Amino acid sequence: MPEHANEFGQPIGEPVPGWTARPLPHGRTLAGRYCRLEALDPARHAQEVFAALRSARDDRDWTYMAVGPFSSAAEFEVWIREAASGTDPQHYAVIDHRSGRAVGTLSLMRQDPANGVIEVGNVMFSPLLKRTTVATEAQLLLMTHVFDDLGYRRYEWKCDSRNAPSRRAAERLGFGYEGTFRQAVVYKGRSRDTAWYSIINSEWPTLRQSFASWLEPANFDNDGRQRRSLAEIRADIRA
Repeated sequence: MPEHANEFGQPIGEPVPGWTARPLPHGRTLAGRYCRLEALDPARHAQEVFAALRSARDDRDWTYMAVGPFSSAAEFEVWIREAASGTDPQHYAVIDHRSGRAVGTLSLMRQDPANGVIEVGNVMFSPLLKRTTVATEAQLLLMTHVFDDLGYRRYEWKCDSRNAPSRRAAERLGFGYEGTFRQAVVYKGRSRDTAWYSIINSEWPTLRQSFASWLEPANFDNDGRQRRSLAEIRADIRA
C-alpha cells in the first residue's frame, strides 16, 4: 500500500474524506433466517436465558467471563437488570426462531462513535446455541448492523489470551489477530493477558459474502453437517 505524506515529507495515514462520527447502537431488533436479536429485556428474557445457560453440564463456560457463574435465577436476574439498564454495553438476547426462546446474549461495547470503533463482547452462548447456525447468524446480524447500518470502520473482539475456545471462534468468524496486551486486566482475582482481534470495513464485503454462502440451507446435509466451512468459503472468495 503506497504511503501518504504531508508537506514535510512525513508518512501519514490514509485520508478519510467526509468522515463524521457514527451513530450509537440503539438496540433495535435485528432479524435473520434462523434467529433474531432483541434488546435485552429482563421481563421477557431473564428466565429463558438462565434456563438455557443452566443446561450446561458444569460451570466451565464462566471461567473467562467477568461475571458468573450464577447460582440462582434470582441472582442472574439482578445481573440482567443491571445489564439491560445501560446502553454501553448494549446487550442483546439471541432468540432462536425454531423455539421462539432466548438462548444466549451478546453485546456491543466500548463504543467509540467518533472513531468508528466498537467491540462485540459479553458473549454468553448456552449449549442450545453453541456450534449452530443460530450462533453464527447471531454474530453476522451484529456485524451487519455495525458495518452496514451504522457505518463503523473497525469491529473488535477481545478475550483472555488463555481462552482457546474464544480465540478459535474469533478466527473462524474472520477476525484477524493483532497481538496480546500483557497484564491488561485483573478479574476474578487473577491477571489477564488480553488477545486482540479485529475486522475492518475493507474486509467486511468478503466476510459478508462468506457468511451468506455458509448459511445457505444447501451448505448443510440432511444431518445438519456443513458441507464447506467458513474458512474454505472465504478462501475461495478471496481467490
